[in-house]
Amino acid sequence: QVQLVESGGGLVQAGGSLRLSCAASGRIFRNTPMGWFRQAPGKEREFVAAIPMTWSGKSTDYADSVKGRFTISTDNFKNMVYLQMNSLKPEDTAVYYCAAELQGNTARYWGQGTQVTVSS
Repeated sequence: QVQLVESGGGLVQAGGSLRLSCAASGRIFRNTPMGWFRQAPGKEREFVAAIPMTWSGKSTDYADSVKGRFTISTDNFKNMVYLQMNSLKPEDTAVYYCAAELQGNTARYWGQGTQVTVSS
């Protein structure tokens, strides 16, 4: 089993930044694929970014909509996953979910989600 707890969401103005954190516990291994998804009101949950828990300088992946603005990273000693979000736009408003054991466009384990609201 894997437990994921997100933090760091909030309200920010357009152009601002937020950093989301995810504390992972349980059966997390070096190559466990970790990631972030988001779900906006009235929309389906969508992929945001992915990274293996022990990042080796490659193998990160981003949705086109966030490339160049968001950065995913890990601290494998602490089993933490981060999402640095810069140049935020109102369309980034969503509940952001940390995920473990990504499988295609979904995942086996999910956190409870953290709300990110970007005002215009």
